[in-house]
Amino acid sequence: MGLLLGLLFLNHLMVVTYGHPKLEAPESVTGPWKGDVNIPCTYGPLQGYTQIMVKWLVQRGSHSVTIFLRDYSGDYIQQAKYRGRLHVNHEVLGDVSLQLKTLEMDDRSHYTCEVTWQTPDGNQVVRDEIIDLRVQKLSVSKPTVTTGSGYGFTVLHGMRISLQCQAQGSPPISYVWYKEQTNNSEPIKVAALSTLLFKPAVVADSGSYFCVAKGRVGSAQRSDILKFVVKDSSKPYKTKTGTSTIIYPPSESAPTVNSSWGWTTEVNHYLADTSAGPEKGLPMFAIICIIFLCCIVVFTIAYIMFCQKMSQQGNYSDEPCLDQEY
Repeated sequence: MGLLLGLLFLNHLMVVTYGHPKLEAPESVTGPWKGDVNIPCTYGPLQGYTQIMVKWLVQRGSHSVTIFLRDYSGDYIQQAKYRGRLHVNHEVLGDVSLQLKTLEMDDRSHYTCEVTWQTPDGNQVVRDEIIDLRVQKLSVSKPTVTTGSGYGFTVLHGMRISLQCQAQGSPPISYVWYKEQTNNSEPIKVAALSTLLFKPAVVADSGSYFCVAKGRVGSAQRSDILKFVVKDSSKPYKTKTGTSTIIYPPSESAPTVNSSWGWTTEVNHYLADTSAGPEKGLPMFAIICIIFLCCIVVFTIAYIMFCQKMSQQGNYSDEPCLDQEY
């Protein structure tokens, strides 16, 4: 009897010391109308506690309705309205967040995240958190422009490059690309997509570009003007190397530097040579080998001359010399 009471006291002490798993979720989340939203719900896994059930419920009037259930047998979406739009994370232990796609205004409600665990003593513990989901019709934000290939806005003739226009807001968002004219006339429309593709880019494509984004609600927004430059690959171009600037003809390519060894390889249209460091010369290993071989040659010649001199004087050494006859 005393042993049983001791075990019960130890179990109670473990619960008091470590506690049960605790759900963490925000009080409210705002998602864009016609967009997607993530409703976070996480907990820190505890040793001995096994997750056996996950539920997501939504408040309808005065009562809550189960829209998602996960148990030992699998995942189940309980409402037809959410099929194809609802997903609950399962890749990371302790993360049971809810993702909703293509939000509608009637998706606004209170959502309950409920998790059930089995405790080390075989009992069950249930915890839940309520999150208020708000759906807003968001106006489109000011678009930003980036290069899809990461080359920047100055490229060589013949390269394939794309300019990407991106904005936030309630989808769908339409995009239009414009190119400004040098004669102060109205900009011309060059594309009606979010991506402006040059395949390949030519010198005539150089100029000032901007994009305009228009969302489902609100007014259209215009990006900053960017200067896109396409250089003629038939002309020399400059690259800076430390303190000097080297001009490479179109038949040559710029040096390729290997930072781990500090060697530079230069490819020339007429000659191909390898240099170590900023100045041309042989690698240190080759220099050491040449010095070593020269020492061996000098020592061998001196030894042969010494043996020949001793042979001529008739004094033979106990050690045989090269080309010495007995």
